[in-house]
Amino acid sequence: MAQSLSKILVHLVFSTKDRYPFLSADVRPELHAYSATVLKSCQSPALTINSVENHIHILCVLSKNWAACDLIEKVKKDTSKWIKTKGGILRKFHWQNGYGAFSVSQSKVPSVKKYIADQERHHRRMTFEDEFRSLLKKREMDYDERYVWD
Repeated sequence: MAQSLSKILVHLVFSTKDRYPFLSADVRPELHAYSATVLKSCQSPALTINSVENHIHILCVLSKNWAACDLIEKVKKDTSKWIKTKGGILRKFHWQNGYGAFSVSQSKVPSVKKYIADQERHHRRMTFEDEFRSLLKKREMDYDERYVWD
C-alpha cells in the first residue's frame, strides 16, 4: 500500500496541578477553542472538548504524524502559556504532569461525546480522582496510586 492511512480516536484526560480549581466558567469556552486550535495545528482535530474547574476531557483524532505523548505535551504546554496571559490567579496556572489517554472505537464516539458533554452534571456526584480511577478500572489499566496524582 503506497498511502499511509490512520484513524486513531483518543480520549485525553488531565487535570490542573493538584486539581486546583483554576478553570472558571468564564475561561473554559476560550480554553476549549484554543485547545482545538492547537490540536488542529497538529493535524489532530478535536471532536469534542469540555472541562470543569480542575480538569479537561478531549476527544480527538490522533494524527499519524504525532505520538500521543508528544501531542499531549504540545497541547498542555501551549494552553498553559495561553491561560497564564489571562492574568490574576491564572498566572500561576499549571497542568498536572501526567495524563490519561484512552483509545476509542468509532462505534463508541457518540457515547464518549455525551460523557464529555455531561461533565458538570457528572461531577456533582463524583470527584475527578474517583472518575479517573473509574476510567482506569474500566480499561483494566494497572496503576500505582502513589504516582497518579500531583
